[in-house]
Amino acid sequence: MAVPEPVTLHDPSSSLSATYVPGAGMICTSLADDGVEYLGQRRGLQAYIDNGKTMGVPILYPWANRLSADDYTVDGATVTLRPGVGGVRTDEHGTPIHGVLAANPDWLVTEQYVDQLVAILDWAGKPELLASFPFPHTLTMTVTLADRTLTVETTVTPTEAASVPVCYGYHPYLQIPGVPRADWVLETPALHHLPVDDRGIPTGAVDAWPGGAEPLGDRTLDHGFDGVTDGAVFALSGGERRVEVSYDQGYPAAQLFAPPSDDVVGIEPMTAPTDALRRGGYRMAVPGEPDISRFAIRIG
Repeated sequence: MAVPEPVTLHDPSSSLSATYVPGAGMICTSLADDGVEYLGQRRGLQAYIDNGKTMGVPILYPWANRLSADDYTVDGATVTLRPGVGGVRTDEHGTPIHGVLAANPDWLVTEQYVDQLVAILDWAGKPELLASFPFPHTLTMTVTLADRTLTVETTVTPTEAASVPVCYGYHPYLQIPGVPRADWVLETPALHHLPVDDRGIPTGAVDAWPGGAEPLGDRTLDHGFDGVTDGAVFALSGGERRVEVSYDQGYPAAQLFAPPSDDVVGIEPMTAPTDALRRGGYRMAVPGEPDISRFAIRIG
């Protein structure tokens, strides 16, 4: 598949720009200040389109991160996922990962301005998506760039009588340009840490995570959390540069990801913890009451 046309937003009050590619899953591929890039490019957009290899800021929908098996049950009905069908991808352990919208071409741009972009995906009109997540709804993403801040608002609107499980997230790959990874400082609020097994699935244990600021050094992270309150702020800084991720509304869970092989840190807003679609503990978007979540990335 060829690379679809990008859309670049500009902050009226600064030199900050943000680039989205609606035809490749509404992924944000760049958040740059006067050409200085703050998003990890990893393998690039083409690898995301061809193989679902994430970069920039992709949406993980309808579930974030992994599921512990290839089926889940909602209201007594069981859905079986088939790898390679309906957008389902699996990791090296064969477990479904990152939902089904990687590079999905079906987003429709409904509004576009210098500093704002609105796109809608009609889930109900896509039989291949309904096969993996049989809940008719529309998914709306509104992104706004202003005051050195990229704000992402996501709305789930049921279009039939059934409620829709809300288990998605985003995966911002952040970097501090011009500063060695070992010198980056990661700041988090106090949280509930959810330890995982060797497949990245929560074990059911809960530990206290005191939060605070700590140099990244040579640490690797793939840690899940809940207990995130609306308004909580995570940050990555180094030298005179700083990136803040604020969980403004509707993201009570988080994942922190810092791989050993790439100079990026993922600070992931999640509407429910990893594997919630199988375990429960998620909220539902009910007919007549759209579910709205919002997070923001601020470049200091």
